[in-house]
Amino acid sequence: MRLIVGLGNPGPRYARNRHNIGFLAIDEIARVHRAGPWRKKFQGEIAEVALGPERAILLKPQTFMNESGRSVAEAQRFYKIALADVIVLHDELDLAPAKVRVKLGGGNAGHNGLRSITAQCGNDYRRVRLGIGHPGDKALVHAYVLNDFGKGESAWVDDLDRAVADNIPLLAAGEDASFQNKVHLAMAGRGWDDVKAVNARD
Repeated sequence: MRLIVGLGNPGPRYARNRHNIGFLAIDEIARVHRAGPWRKKFQGEIAEVALGPERAILLKPQTFMNESGRSVAEAQRFYKIALADVIVLHDELDLAPAKVRVKLGGGNAGHNGLRSITAQCGNDYRRVRLGIGHPGDKALVHAYVLNDFGKGESAWVDDLDRAVADNIPLLAAGEDASFQNKVHLAMAGRGWDDVKAVNARD
């Protein structure tokens, strides 16, 4: 059993924010793999899904980003899922737009959702870093992540979410490098190998 978590803020106001790319990816995983219906549980929304031979629980915490760990910890305890089998999809400022990297543990790089999960659950879970780029000035970061993706970004965001969804069974099977490589090849094939970050004021 895997627990696959998408990070974001709940409600229509935040739906297409850059900070919500984790929610967008989880929704696409649910759609592509025909997950069961979403249910309210563990201070979040959950759905069950089969990813090849692996079963997984998809989770979208509804606690707002800064308290994501409370929802994740409840679900992890209920299903008795090892921390190494918890996979968290989140926005990554320090990664170019449309890029994906997978890592186990490590620092939280100022991401409040990761900080909350680490505080509640421990640090050794897998992170799927979904690159959104950096606005170039630390003072612009808050506005940048809480602004919607621009019209020019929507195409690569949708393609990235689909590439993640198509290849998520590899990640569920523990084949992190293969997952990362397949997503990279899918994005390069669509011409998204050199996307620039959009200024926060756009």
